[in-house]
Order: sequence, then C-alpha cells, then structure tokens
Amino acid sequence: MYVAYTAPHWPLHAFEEDIARYQGQYRQGGWDAARTARHETLKDLEIVSSHWDISPRDEDAPPWHEAADPDWEDRRMAVYAAQVDRMDQGIGRILAKLRELDLEDNTLVIFLSDNGGCAEFLCEDGNRIDRVFLRGLTTRDGRPVQMGNIPGLMPGADDTYMSYDVPWANVSTTPFRRYKRWVHEGGIATPCIVRWPATIKQPDLTHAPAQIIDITATLIDAAGASYPAEYDGHAITPLEGESFLSLLTGREWSREKPMYWEHEGNAAIRIGPWKLVCETSGQGGWELYNMDEDRTELNDLAEREKARVQKMEQRYREWADRADVLPWPINPDTWKFPGMNQDGTFYMRGQHGHMI
Repeated sequence: MYVAYTAPHWPLHAFEEDIARYQGQYRQGGWDAARTARHETLKDLEIVSSHWDISPRDEDAPPWHEAADPDWEDRRMAVYAAQVDRMDQGIGRILAKLRELDLEDNTLVIFLSDNGGCAEFLCEDGNRIDRVFLRGLTTRDGRPVQMGNIPGLMPGADDTYMSYDVPWANVSTTPFRRYKRWVHEGGIATPCIVRWPATIKQPDLTHAPAQIIDITATLIDAAGASYPAEYDGHAITPLEGESFLSLLTGREWSREKPMYWEHEGNAAIRIGPWKLVCETSGQGGWELYNMDEDRTELNDLAEREKARVQKMEQRYREWADRADVLPWPINPDTWKFPGMNQDGTFYMRGQHGHMI
C-alpha cells in the first residue's frame, strides 16, 4: 500500500485544535532560533555529523528581529507544524490497525518525507500554473478563497491559501542548502525510517546513501520476487534501483552505481562521497563537494579537482542522454505540461477524449 500525504506542503490548512499546540512556539527567536536548535538536536542524535557546519541563513530570509509581522510569521509555522502533527496522527492510525489485525510483525513499513522544504511563494512569484489553476477558487460551501501570502491574514482556515515561504523552508532543510526543486542537499535529502519488527530486531542508525528508486528494488527483494523484462509482449525499462535489504538485516551495504538527479535544469551526480551539482543546467557552473567531509555543501572543490569534475560531468551527460533529460527551459514546441495549451491555458479531456 502506498500512502501519499499532500500536507505538510501548501496550502497552509489545519485544524484549530492542532494549531493551538504550536501557536506562539516560534515567536521567540523565530527561524534563526529554530534553525540553531534543530541543528544542535540533529548533532546530538548523530543524524548529522558534528563537523558539518550549518549553512548560512538564506539570503532572501531576513534576520528574525527584522521580521515585519512576527505574529503572522509565527502563525504560518504553527499551521505547518499542525499539518505535520495531523499527518503523524494518521500514520499512527495505520500502524495501530496493523497491530490490531496481527499484521504488524511481518509488514515492512518505509516512511520518508518529500524532497526538501517548499520555498515557493505561490501566485505572487509569477507562477503561471498557480494563477491558472487557482483562479476563482472557493471553499466547498461557496466562500471565496483569499489567495497568496497576505501579511496580517492568519492562515489555517479553508478560505485562505498560503505557503510558509523561504525563511521557514530554510528551517525545514536545516542544516542544508536550498529547497524542493533544487538538487543541493536541501532539495534531495530526506529522512527515511524503516520498520519491520520480524526482521529489524534492534533500532539502528545508518548513513549509507540510497535513492528513492532503490525502494522498489528492496521491496521486490524482500518479497523474494523478480522484476520482469517485459509485459504483455513489450520490453519494459530495466529496474535501476539497488536493493538495500542487507541493511535491514544488520549487514553492511553501499550503493554500487552513481546516483543522478535533474529537476527544472538543476542537475547532480553522486559517486561514492563525491557530489557534482549545478543550478539550471550548469549556467551557474558545476560545484564539487565531498559529502563525507562537507555534506552541507559549503566548500566547493571544483577548482581544485578539475579532472574529477570533467569526468563526473561526462558521466552525468551520458545518463542525461540515456534518460531523455531535456535542457531547461523546455522548448514549448517540443514539450508542454499535460493539459496545457500553447498559450499557457489548460484543458481537460471529456468522456470521449474531446478537449474542453
């Protein structure tokens, strides 16, 4: 079974009883204090290495003492925290049901979060898709929804539509750089919790890097199954993930193949401890980091390791060609959003495939 929660994300919608548990908790010290506290906790729990320095506050986030409306900012993060709380409650209900049905011991549960904090502003950042999809939005009982991050208008109710913005997303990705949509660690690093009582006898923490495509391979391996080479007479794309089942049984494991990423032109490749990364298809230049020593990506080694950069970039280009990665921005003559007309408007398909 696959369960995909759409919150915590945006819009910031939560129940008042959940919000009340967090209202005011972010008022003192704001995002600056929250980032520092989270970093210290992560180090104490040995989730991140103590020698990885925290990334600087995002340049688009002001110091907390300069926040124009601290009460509103506190409320935004309180609603976001309430969304996390309600999600946790839902996950707890699933686990309780497994226990009730006596399925707990032999059920493999994998939890991981979305890829990085969501730093989008919404409509006010010029997002064409948001403006089209959300135009004239109303609540289920017909009330108009006030769109956008409007200072002073408290989020949480169904007649608001807000995000928590760059400063709080910067908290969510502590101690890393960047956010969802980028492929620096703040946009791709996600905690992963695996629970399988019949197999995992003792809690443990591992830092072996894996990629989401490895989950499918692991589940197939755990089930004793095999991935087919064809379906209904047609060859299908081979499985590229690698099973990390041995980690769950207490053995050593490391990924053999490189890991690749591309999203809206942001690109990266990781081979062992080395990660080559750039923003928008190299327009800002390739950056090279040693993840063992500097996972917060503060010490760019590209100038010192030019030969390694060249070799890794070539590996990335070969993968991008094989995986049909297109240059960004996408040429609208060759690609467009599903349901998007050439002028940026949208259509739906009716019962017989007619465009509406």
